[in-house]
Amino acid sequence: MNLFDLTLKVKGFDIAFAKAELSRIQSIPEDQYASYIEQQKQAIVTYHKMYSPFYKEFTSQQENPSWEALPVLSKTDLQQPLENRLSTEYALKNVYINKTSGSSGHPFIFAKDKEAHALSWASFQDRYAWFDLNVNTSKQARFYGIPLDFVGYRKERLKDWLGNRYRFPIFDLSEPQLEKIRQKFERTSFEYLNGYTSSIVLFAKYLKQHQLILKDLCPTLKACIVTSEMLFESDKQLMETQFGIPVINEYGASELGLIAFQNTENQFQVDSELLYVEILDENNQPVPHGESGRVIITSLYNKAHPFIRYDIGDMGTLSRKSTPKKPILENLIGRTNDVARLPSGKIVPGLTFYYVTKSVIEEDGNVSEFVIEQTALDAFKVIYTAQRPLTTSEEEKIKKATYTYLEKGLTILFEKTEKMDRSKRGKLKQFVSKL
Repeated sequence: MNLFDLTLKVKGFDIAFAKAELSRIQSIPEDQYASYIEQQKQAIVTYHKMYSPFYKEFTSQQENPSWEALPVLSKTDLQQPLENRLSTEYALKNVYINKTSGSSGHPFIFAKDKEAHALSWASFQDRYAWFDLNVNTSKQARFYGIPLDFVGYRKERLKDWLGNRYRFPIFDLSEPQLEKIRQKFERTSFEYLNGYTSSIVLFAKYLKQHQLILKDLCPTLKACIVTSEMLFESDKQLMETQFGIPVINEYGASELGLIAFQNTENQFQVDSELLYVEILDENNQPVPHGESGRVIITSLYNKAHPFIRYDIGDMGTLSRKSTPKKPILENLIGRTNDVARLPSGKIVPGLTFYYVTKSVIEEDGNVSEFVIEQTALDAFKVIYTAQRPLTTSEEEKIKKATYTYLEKGLTILFEKTEKMDRSKRGKLKQFVSKL
């Protein structure tokens, strides 16, 4: 067994069983696949109605509703202590627990049972294999954030080592830092890049400025996987030109796993094995394939925590060519992040503010929504909705985190509001630059 798989097994995630189960699901013929989906939908609803007091109460108005009559679960519905949402067959000590990034303005803590989490990793490994990438053996150049406190930093570096990856922190993407990244590629046999779209685009622009092709510097490269933010066609073309490798779009969420992944036919293929994806209008009615609407997702295997008809906060369109076994996401709207430019010359992506706001995202769910606006080169405003105003101590905590992750000398203002100003698609943009 390889090191990464061994690490999963030691943590209680049976990756071998998960891979076998995923293979079993994939072997179901197309003409039987719709029946498989229906069986799993009903099975997960039945389970949570029986073992999840939270979900039983959430659906209490209808005793035996049809699938279409089941209420849509929003992120605000989940902003309560995790213990209230766990199924009775599980406890905090025997589930996988994590926190969403809050990129939609609705952060919360969630749980997955260990079998479901292992299946998510099996799905990732299966998709990467489409492009001859192996999570265990392929060296990854990782463009992600990293905690800056000593313990958190060391923990992430250890995880990177176990995962056979080298992390380039994206809090500073100024010219000198991009030059250091280029030099690291010359010295390391990376097989693929993975990380936030905007950060990797900035690296591609740096290479273009210096008339460099990344594969010439690092001949072992095979692919680039971008995630967490919108991938625009112009940016994709730029990256493929400057990297000399295919650029693969990935759409996922920490609470659900991999939602869609670009296949070898350049289609954005939805995970139909572990998830059921619907596109609904503003009245929670399904729209025909080819029309846009809200992306609603059901996790078919997570028994620890219900994600049934869950509104992830994005808008999208399923292709008319979609089938039950092979749904194709034709269009995805959302997850766009501006970059912040700082007085020192630093350039940081909007997702940096996840690490700043994380310090006040507590399980009690006081802060419901938040956005951050850059109003000047050295000034930012945190706009939030909450049950109570942030205390002076909490505000100072955010300021301190901001100085740590960005730089000192910035002005941070706070504004509590009753209602957020939302975009036309109904989604909050966590970071907005008004420069």
